[in-house]
Amino acid sequence: MNTRRSGLLALFLFTIAALLHVLHFEFNISIPESILFFSRWVVIGSLVLFAWFKKSLTTWIFVAMSAGVEIGLDFPAFSQNLRFLSTIFLRLVKTIVAPLLFSTLVVGIASHSNLKQVGRMGWKSILYFEIITTFALIIGLIFINITHAGVGIEVPEALLKELPVPVEKTWQDHIIDIFPENIIKSIYEGNVLPIVVFSIIFGIALAKLAPNRKKPMLEFSESLAETMFRFVHIIMYFAPFGVGAAISVTVGHLGLDILKNLAMLLITLYLALFVFLVVILFPVLLIIKVPVKKFIEAIKEPVSIAFATTSSDSALPIAMENMEKFGVPRKIVSFVIPTGYTFNLDGTTLYLSLASVFVAQAAGLHLSFGEQLMIGFSLMLTSKGVAAVPRASLVILIATASTFGFPVWPIMAIYGIDELMDMARTSVNVIGNTLASCVIARWEGEFDDQKAAAFKAD
Repeated sequence: MNTRRSGLLALFLFTIAALLHVLHFEFNISIPESILFFSRWVVIGSLVLFAWFKKSLTTWIFVAMSAGVEIGLDFPAFSQNLRFLSTIFLRLVKTIVAPLLFSTLVVGIASHSNLKQVGRMGWKSILYFEIITTFALIIGLIFINITHAGVGIEVPEALLKELPVPVEKTWQDHIIDIFPENIIKSIYEGNVLPIVVFSIIFGIALAKLAPNRKKPMLEFSESLAETMFRFVHIIMYFAPFGVGAAISVTVGHLGLDILKNLAMLLITLYLALFVFLVVILFPVLLIIKVPVKKFIEAIKEPVSIAFATTSSDSALPIAMENMEKFGVPRKIVSFVIPTGYTFNLDGTTLYLSLASVFVAQAAGLHLSFGEQLMIGFSLMLTSKGVAAVPRASLVILIATASTFGFPVWPIMAIYGIDELMDMARTSVNVIGNTLASCVIARWEGEFDDQKAAAFKAD
């Protein structure tokens, strides 16, 4: 049996099971519960068979989520025994945070942020990146506060006992906590912001060394970053077990209500990203006087690749090639777009602001808008440099939860639909970075309008 046949079998069995449930619940046709129960598990079994032939981690995660929902509904007491699987997965993810942030930030800064090398183009790019990502952050916070996607989940007493008690802090305390007192202590406590600040200062110091002194440490940091990327790949093979168990535990506790909230979160994200494109990026396109239709034609292919693969890296070569054909000089394309992959993650920043407040809402924690902005700006820092990491959002969200005293169970629930959200935010990241190259080229007075007007996709 091949992938196509197993997929058709899964679809056929799902259709039969859905028809039985519609007849029973909508048309009040009496169908024994045992048959309904059996039909649901036959569907799960067929999905497992499909995933086996598909050999895709994403497919396995969706199948594990489906099985987790079913276990949580049918065997709520037993589902609580699966908590250890999600705990193992969380522990493995937490071990990644410090070395990953350190290595990627140091490499990014020491390689690209030497002011003598990047000069005027560097500060213009960074200024533009931070302004645009701040708008993305604010739009994300506005939308999650309008929809309240995480509000309304009735958290049982057992989970309430596990929720950390937020410590009341002044704004001065929050600022002090950003700066490292003891980097080993920060790593041990999972306090991310001091690690980020330490890594940034370390990267700047490394960038100022003589080339012969800088090279060994830079090569070590690059090797560490590559090792951590591989580490993430290995851990992600355990993701279906961790996510399935987490969903099972959550549904066993909360029922199907959590799924309604996740659907609302997904809708909120897509609406917020659409508004960001229309209200922020489209006016920028008009201000720099770039032909809109030709720009859309130039980014169509890289954005579709990013959407399909949920990977910005897979779209990088064609994005750079098309922007050069579109009239952006190679020296600007080769600097702005790769740097933007570190510092200009519009879609990711918007998503993280949504997701972090969703976690707080799900846990019943009430945050002022000022507190939400503080969390959002910390996310802007911690997300720098990890765009190439698969499911980096999970790493960043868990690190944020540790820093601000949020529970992690809503994050594991979010992870079940992360693939659907990743498609949209990755596409917006690519759009934002290709537009950024046009902005800097126009700002430098080097944008070729004739090339842009004559652009034609291959």
